[in-house]
Amino acid sequence: MARLAGVFVIAAAVSGCGALNKAEVDPTIGWSAERLYQEARTEISDANWVDARQRLEALEARYPFGGYAQQALIDLAYVNWKDDEPEQALAAIDRFQQQYPNQPGTDYMLYLKGLITFTPPSALLSEFTGQNPAERDPKGLRESYEAFKELINRYPDSRYTPDAKKRMTWIVSALAENEAIVAQYYYDRAAYLAAINRAQIVITDFEGVPVAEKALYIMYMSYDKLNMPELRDDVKRVLDTNFPNSAYYTEGLKEARGTLWNPINWF
Repeated sequence: MARLAGVFVIAAAVSGCGALNKAEVDPTIGWSAERLYQEARTEISDANWVDARQRLEALEARYPFGGYAQQALIDLAYVNWKDDEPEQALAAIDRFQQQYPNQPGTDYMLYLKGLITFTPPSALLSEFTGQNPAERDPKGLRESYEAFKELINRYPDSRYTPDAKKRMTWIVSALAENEAIVAQYYYDRAAYLAAINRAQIVITDFEGVPVAEKALYIMYMSYDKLNMPELRDDVKRVLDTNFPNSAYYTEGLKEARGTLWNPINWF
């Protein structure tokens, strides 16, 4: 009886292994590049990012030199971005740029690279988080700016260029706003030299941005706190020339002024 039970156990184990091996068989084995790509496109249309990624990766691995492989990399970058895998998306873009420089689709990949890193500077959220904005570097926005800039310079007639220009304009204003927020953070904590240095960045690096008014006022007040009347008066002349009757003189820094248009709907 024990011997018979042992036979059943062995048979069950063998049967289980067979079922496991059967489950592990890749159903796409033998598929053509065209079929893999079409199946991937179907999964993308249905927002099935995991399945789409599997099809695209299989296509790239099995048919690395065909025309479908190039398109697969483009779609793979998009799928990873939509599936909240920005590092993998950027890796796919890097591979594309290395393997297919100056090929059709390069303008889109530059645009997508800009989108992936296009996030509002975290210092703008410091009002809600309470974290020191000076500790937060809007690196992503700077990378996004460079990607959009390259797109515009290399492909001025691309269908993606008009939107890239709008985003670049917003990025410049956002980065300037970020510096002004950091400057005010230092000013509120009586770190007046640090406040002046950060406000100065707004004036020198971001010409013509609306937040320059706030930066100049922070410099003006900081020099006054440091008892440096000559520099204070110099800044005041610049402030009065560019922003006559500035409301900052009467309302101070507590009142919010100016808004950056919200890019949230672009995502």
